Amino acid sequence: MNVIKRLSASYLRKSKMQQRCQSNRRPIAPLGSRILTDPTKVFEHNMWDHMQWSQEEEERAREKATENSLVRVQPEDQDKYEREASKYWNEFYNTHKNNFFKDRNWLFLEFPEILPKGRKNQINKEEKSSYPVKLNATNSCTNVGFPGMFEEGKDYCQNNLVDGLTSVEGHSYNKNQAEPVTDNKHVKNCEQEPVKQESFPGSGATYRILEVGCGAGNSAFPILKVICNTPGAFLYCCDFASGAVELVKSHLSYNSAWCSAFVHDVCDDSLPYPFPDEIQDVILLVFVLSAIHPDRMQGVVSRLAKLLKPGGMLLFRDYGRYDTSQLRFKKGRCLSENFYVRGDGTRVYFFTEDEVHNMFTLAGLVEVQNLVDRRLQVNRKKKVKMQRVWIQGKFQKPFQPPQHSR
Repeated sequence: MNVIKRLSASYLRKSKMQQRCQSNRRPIAPLGSRILTDPTKVFEHNMWDHMQWSQEEEERAREKATENSLVRVQPEDQDKYEREASKYWNEFYNTHKNNFFKDRNWLFLEFPEILPKGRKNQINKEEKSSYPVKLNATNSCTNVGFPGMFEEGKDYCQNNLVDGLTSVEGHSYNKNQAEPVTDNKHVKNCEQEPVKQESFPGSGATYRILEVGCGAGNSAFPILKVICNTPGAFLYCCDFASGAVELVKSHLSYNSAWCSAFVHDVCDDSLPYPFPDEIQDVILLVFVLSAIHPDRMQGVVSRLAKLLKPGGMLLFRDYGRYDTSQLRFKKGRCLSENFYVRGDGTRVYFFTEDEVHNMFTLAGLVEVQNLVDRRLQVNRKKKVKMQRVWIQGKFQKPFQPPQHSR
């Protein structure tokens, strides 16, 4: 009888562990598979994946967010932060240059759809040399520092995050994940038809990526490293902080032959993009939408959807509701519900899955992935634990129905 009980307990523990790291909506490889099953070992790694909150933890987080939202920023100051948003981001980049964020080499694991046709397999072979991440015997990252981690107004740690990387060769996808759009025969037909427009940067390309909110290039340059030798691939990257765009253009890896960086305010619908609509294969929107006033987000997403070609993919990642960075805001930093201003004047919103779903589907895109990524981030030196919450989504532009002649 004792043997049966021990076997039953072992089976239940294994079953619970599998449920925590597996689901029909959450692929193991892209979002990590390091599961904390023994709380006494919490400080053995910098990051634990797929954390589940208890009702008590979620209730405490909700209470904390309610508490720090009681005192709101004065209306005149809110207007100033909106009106001078580009100034605050310019000041940020003038202060930190390109030294604040680490390159987002995790992009290719989370978003393999970025890669053009033919590069997905090749990146597998180049993985170890391409990613500047030192892995130990258990595939965990060496200690990564997060500057300003506990200072109000300086929480940009996800941009600094380099997760423990698992092999792309063992990459597993669920049936809801779309393949890169260039593998679709309908898109191949679209690519074979030249864009009938006057010349523009990248007009001769057959595969185009747009990164919105490029900052100092921490996504752009890892992408360029992959696509620069791929015929027909071209990257556009924009930011409304001119200082950020200058940092990108002054980088040694910048080359106008396969990249065009430009200043653009995505909130201003009257500003044209330097290329026509419906030509982008991929749009990258990573930790950008949260910096925009909630009243303007839908307009931004709807405009970006027009830039995608049929079958094109918009890849999204941003802050989730009750992330540690939301809970540590002091009273008086709240602009509106779940929208805050940091000490340096930049702003941040914290999303839910439903909000993200509604925005992108209202823009006419089809949801391919939309999930909450909960992780436990650990400062092993200070013995501090932080519950991180991010939202990740993939949304595809549907193929236009064929025109039937009468």
